[in-house]
Amino acid sequence: MSHPFPELAGKRALLVASTGGHLEQLVQLESVLGVSQKSQWMTFDSPQSASLLAGRDATIVPYIASRDWRGVMHAARLAAKLDWDSIDVVISTGAAIALSVFPVARLRGTPSFYVESVSRFDGPSLTGRIAQNLRLARTFTQHVEWSTDQWQYRYSLLSAYEAVEKPLVENFAVSRIFVTLGTIRPFRFDAMVDAVLAAAPPGAHIVWQLGETDRADLPGEVHRTISVEDFDREASHADVVVSHAGVGSTLRLMELGISPILVPRRKARDEHVDDHQTQVASKLEAAGLLQSVEAPELELKHLLQAAATRVHKTLN
Repeated sequence: MSHPFPELAGKRALLVASTGGHLEQLVQLESVLGVSQKSQWMTFDSPQSASLLAGRDATIVPYIASRDWRGVMHAARLAAKLDWDSIDVVISTGAAIALSVFPVARLRGTPSFYVESVSRFDGPSLTGRIAQNLRLARTFTQHVEWSTDQWQYRYSLLSAYEAVEKPLVENFAVSRIFVTLGTIRPFRFDAMVDAVLAAAPPGAHIVWQLGETDRADLPGEVHRTISVEDFDREASHADVVVSHAGVGSTLRLMELGISPILVPRRKARDEHVDDHQTQVASKLEAAGLLQSVEAPELELKHLLQAAATRVHKTLN
């Protein structure tokens, strides 16, 4: 594969992303971008960022919720205090934290690059539209279908995977399930928890990562958040992984060779700000990489199919 971003090779970057899917994507994109090892990071405090950015030069800012413009302005003030003489370029995959840093970079005369989330299959997010309309950054899409002169296609994180069949032993039974709901605030996802409880076979051991969906009625091991290392271990040891359709969790699971069952959050149930997770799940299912199942429709047959499927990375 030729280098998709030759203009970034060796540059000292400030890599900016919200925790969750945006940070997971930027970490996976880092080697593709080819930036200097002296690059810096800016994100939120979480077990994920602590694990992924351990040993790296990282500035931690307070969490910025969706449409939290006060949080954007506060983070911008913190960004202004960085040593900009050591930064050649700003690169972000979103979300609102990008809008904290791009204006500061513009005032400093530092170029910015915005790589839209791979979860945006039809067009840019609000952050992307603002970055484009205000000319705060050069903008890139990870989907050639909606690429334009303003939104160039260079590379997609989804281009490197294919699903393969995993033979199961005779009379296989699902005995260990890992369930991850993500950590997006302040949204609960009780519909998915209830669906897993109904579909899981009797006696199956379930490990839960609940995020905001605190529950006291669950069997198995219950965690609000877990480190990347624990996430990887629990996912790898499970027969089946059931996940919300967050792009960060999904990419991490596919990186581990796992074909998860994705259960998308729904705006109508107050589980997210919009229904983009439905699109993420349906597109990946159409590509043959995994199953997309609405919460009320989850059944044991979906668990068995997931156990019989692996994902193989064909491109590094």
